[in-house]
Formats: sequence, structure tokens, C-alpha cells
Amino acid sequence: MESEEKSTNIRAGATLDNPDLSFLQPTVGAFFAEYGWYLLLISVALYLLVREVKKRRANRGHNDSVSDSVEDTAAVVRRQEALEASRRRMQEELDAQAAQYKEKKQKIEEEKRKQKIEMWESMKEGRSYRGNARAAESCNLWIVVERRRSQHIDGG
Repeated sequence: MESEEKSTNIRAGATLDNPDLSFLQPTVGAFFAEYGWYLLLISVALYLLVREVKKRRANRGHNDSVSDSVEDTAAVVRRQEALEASRRRMQEELDAQAAQYKEKKQKIEEEKRKQKIEMWESMKEGRSYRGNARAAESCNLWIVVERRRSQHIDGG
């Protein structure tokens, strides 16, 4: 009987020793409640740092030859020169168009001035200037049309 009492005591003692970690719950919970945001920020910073280090290590492998960078520099210079030449050509074309427009505008102004002089002279003589203006206008229109045709034929 004594052995049965001892075995029941042992069994009762074994059931009293609980192997779970429930005693840590209040301690760990309080720690995370107090420092949780700090831990989160530190873990994010570490993640970003590790990622950056991996990128830099990968880039070091690509920068192994100096001749590539010299060729790249030459290519950049060639591209810049080509771009500058293209800009110069475009500016020259624009200047030529502006000169043509200015010349055309001066011709039109000269024709208008001549027409006004003719109208003024006809008014001084007492003639009707409206008829002359319309005739001059139709004549000028015909001249403009003929010029455009000749330019179109010469240019095209």
C-alpha cells in the first residue's frame, strides 16, 4: 500500500509541474506593449539596410572594367554632338522660314502702301477710288495666285 501512495504522490506532483510558458505571457506582453513600435521600426530599417547592401554588392560586379566607362563617355560625347548639330539645323531652318515670312510681310505692306497712294491720287483728281481699288485688288489677287503657282511648280 505504501508503494501505491508514493506512486499517487508522484503522479500528483507530475501533473502540478506544467511545462507551458504561460508565466512569460505577462512579461512579453508588457514588453511589446511598451516597445512594439520601436521594434517594428528597427526591423523595417534592418530590412531596408540589408536590401541596399545586396544591391550594392550586385552593382560592384558590373563595374569591373574601366574600358566600358571610357566607351560610355565617348558615346555620350557623340550623342551630345549629334544633338547639338540637330539643334543647329533646326534653328537654321526656323531662321530661314522667319526670313521668308518677313519678306512676304514686307511685300504685302508695300503693295498696301502703293494701293493707298493710288487711292489718294485718284481722290485728288476727283475720280472714284473704289473702282480702282477693286481693280487693283483683283489684279493683286491674280498676281498672288500666279506667284503661288510658280513657287509650287519650282518647289515641288
